[in-house]
Amino acid sequence: MFKFNYNDLMKTLFLLLITTWLMATEVEIEVLGSGGPEIDGRASASYLLWIDGKARLLVDSGSGSMLRFEQSGAKLEDLEAIVLTHLHIDHVVDLPSYIKAGYFTPRTRPLPILGPVGNQYFPGTDQFIKTLFGKKGAYRYMSDVLTPQSDSFQIIPESIDAPNLITRHFKHFALKVINVNHGIVPALGLKIDFDNKSIVISGDTSNVNGQLEKLAENADLFIAHHAITEIHGTYANNLHMTPGIIADVANTSHVKKVLLTHRMKRTIGKEEKSLKIMHKKYKGEIVFAEDRMKIKL
Repeated sequence: MFKFNYNDLMKTLFLLLITTWLMATEVEIEVLGSGGPEIDGRASASYLLWIDGKARLLVDSGSGSMLRFEQSGAKLEDLEAIVLTHLHIDHVVDLPSYIKAGYFTPRTRPLPILGPVGNQYFPGTDQFIKTLFGKKGAYRYMSDVLTPQSDSFQIIPESIDAPNLITRHFKHFALKVINVNHGIVPALGLKIDFDNKSIVISGDTSNVNGQLEKLAENADLFIAHHAITEIHGTYANNLHMTPGIIADVANTSHVKKVLLTHRMKRTIGKEEKSLKIMHKKYKGEIVFAEDRMKIKL
């Protein structure tokens, strides 16, 4: 006859809890590049998502980011996707270097590259990739990377038009993307979801259309591009958020923490002024990004 043993049950439950705790997902976001297009000692915009010690998602590939990627110890074969928020040089110029370096890794499975659609001023992401690696592209000697017969691995570009939220699922995370305003430049904002946590990356945007609020609700971390000060009536206002606008988004969306990056000479040295403006509207933690900074979620 079965005899119930309370102590044995408690021991089993305790072991299950310890096992669950030990197997809990560890997530970090690393800032590979905290700068913009200037020569200022910083790598340009780029972020790396780490899950349980492996680099799973690369967002943007600005100048100098690949060196930071190497310094981080990340491996190209671990990536599940690359996202390009838009096709300005300071966000994409290192991409060919990553693809070339991938030839010398064990990677064989395809690598999706997601980015915005084109317009009369910019190619779409698929056309951009073909301009680099197509049979008539700048690096046509590597055109096989666009085919399943690649000597290394196939890259699969996707141009995304997302007036409303679009979701893409990967093994270790999900992505939500939406069109954001960056002047005449097609651009995407994105949200990275994993377990019960989320990271929002604004990309370059003025947020004039209010799209970020659709992404950022209750985000654990809001990575906001801080390229301008509290200026008004300039061309830069059509492209970027002021500190006040960043704070409005963070406050309205109840984000837990703000990381200010894409720092430029016009904002560096004015951190106290930016904080003073932002804290009038947002009471949460605000951090200024540096290259190789890691934030654990």
